[in-house]
Amino acid sequence: MMANLFSIFEPSSSIFNLSTNWLSTFLGLMFIPYLYWASPSRWSLFWSKIIQTLHKEFKALLTPYHSGVSILFIALFSLIVFNNSLGLLPYVFTSSSHMVMTLSLSLPLWITLMIFGWVNHTKHMFAHLVPQGTPFVLMPFMVLIETISNIIRPGTLAVRLAANMIAGHLLLTLLGSTGPSLPLSILSILIFSQILLLILESAVAIIQSYVFAVLSTLYTSEIN
Repeated sequence: MMANLFSIFEPSSSIFNLSTNWLSTFLGLMFIPYLYWASPSRWSLFWSKIIQTLHKEFKALLTPYHSGVSILFIALFSLIVFNNSLGLLPYVFTSSSHMVMTLSLSLPLWITLMIFGWVNHTKHMFAHLVPQGTPFVLMPFMVLIETISNIIRPGTLAVRLAANMIAGHLLLTLLGSTGPSLPLSILSILIFSQILLLILESAVAIIQSYVFAVLSTLYTSEIN
């Protein structure tokens, strides 16, 4: 049962033993041409408003030295929100529900920040391992705790995004698989609950993209 249930996340379509399901990651590129129309469409105006709002918020979170990097986190948000939203459509492979995808986003970003911080701000990075006001006796333990919490950051970012995508898809699949065995009177309740759950998953797709981008921004702001 569990093997069949989790098989919805397994890439199945392939050409010459190369999985084609991962091409769904690039479906979001179809929305980009709308931004270059001579006459702005409603979609381009709506997305431009979102980008401007995110730029102002990320710029406020970042230090003035890193304020120009906000475009990176806007692009990261756009990639994740497109993948999460398109994954809710039927027969579209959700690449953001796999640790391979989420770790590929969080791990290089974290490694880059660590290299930049330790090379250019070594004293600050060492000082960050011991919070201000820590008693001398607890300093070794605080260094250990801060080091571990720093190391697991890319993992927590990746697991948070993948787990939320997996949980919603599994719940939708479980409820949908019970439909054929239900009487007609209960089937209408199931359909209504599925619609509510799909709306909730749409909100989760946006929220998790925003959380991923904001946490990445906060990690960047610590490197100053």
